[in-house]
Amino acid sequence: MVKKEDLRIVYMGTPDFAVEALRCLVEGGYNVVGVITMPDKPAGRGHKLQFSPVKQYALEHGLPLLQPEKLKDEAFVEALRAWKADLQIVVAFRMLPEVVWNMPRLGTFNLHASLLPQYRGAAPINWAVINGDTETGITTFFLKHEIDTGEVIQQVRIPIADTDDVGVVHDKLMMLGGRLVVETVDAILDGTVKSIPQEEMAAPGELRPAPKIFKETCRIDWNQPVKRIYDFVRGLSPYPAAWTELVQPDGTTVVMKIFETEKILKPHQLSPGTLLTDGKTYIRIAATDGFVGVHALQLPGKKRLKTDELLRGFRLTEGFKIR
Repeated sequence: MVKKEDLRIVYMGTPDFAVEALRCLVEGGYNVVGVITMPDKPAGRGHKLQFSPVKQYALEHGLPLLQPEKLKDEAFVEALRAWKADLQIVVAFRMLPEVVWNMPRLGTFNLHASLLPQYRGAAPINWAVINGDTETGITTFFLKHEIDTGEVIQQVRIPIADTDDVGVVHDKLMMLGGRLVVETVDAILDGTVKSIPQEEMAAPGELRPAPKIFKETCRIDWNQPVKRIYDFVRGLSPYPAAWTELVQPDGTTVVMKIFETEKILKPHQLSPGTLLTDGKTYIRIAATDGFVGVHALQLPGKKRLKTDELLRGFRLTEGFKIR
């Protein structure tokens, strides 16, 4: 059996979600011979180049680093080959070409934040919460040609509480993911892996996708039941945030981001999107079968506030409309 210190691992990832598994490997004494992350991106008003969280961790721990623009670039492929990886691990990175994922002798596995085959795609945590699921989890699987379709190695399930937003679920899965990556490496080292084709796994109901989320995806449609809107808001909170347009009495509009709501199931005859407020303590917006009580929100150029805090500094009346 190969010892963990002798197994040459290359790790690929970019956001915060990917840092925990890398940390678990490094602190667990595994031999991470190199890290691959996205190129630095300009951010903020000064467009200063910003390091990815994974790059930040790699630099702090002296890990060799590559940041390719293109994963088929010959110079990158040769640099990767020079690391002589036995195993590659991918967490929240990007789609790999076969020349990359097929390189190590023990293959490449991915950590995906869903119970595959459900929620293949870029935003699995968001869509599980948006769809009102009561359970989600994480999966490790071997990479193959089609994205997120390879044979499953291991899975861990967790419940989603009705009060959980995507930030809460993200953090739970991130911590579990770190441990699952280490367990998966150990199983590969022990030769005890019995991977299962996804086609043979029972998935309740139809398969749901998890496509990338864009700004327009986050716009609230008020012509829906309260529960759907409530789940939509928490599935996008705290980031990128659900939004709606607030039409002011003079006809101008501002984007209002909504982060936290409550369900008020109460029959009414109002048009969906009708805004009710006392101007001091509450904002309620009509849905098809009741009202969505807004508890935390943000206006352009302002910070996120509780509703009563915002109403102390912003004069909101029922002359305002929601669109």
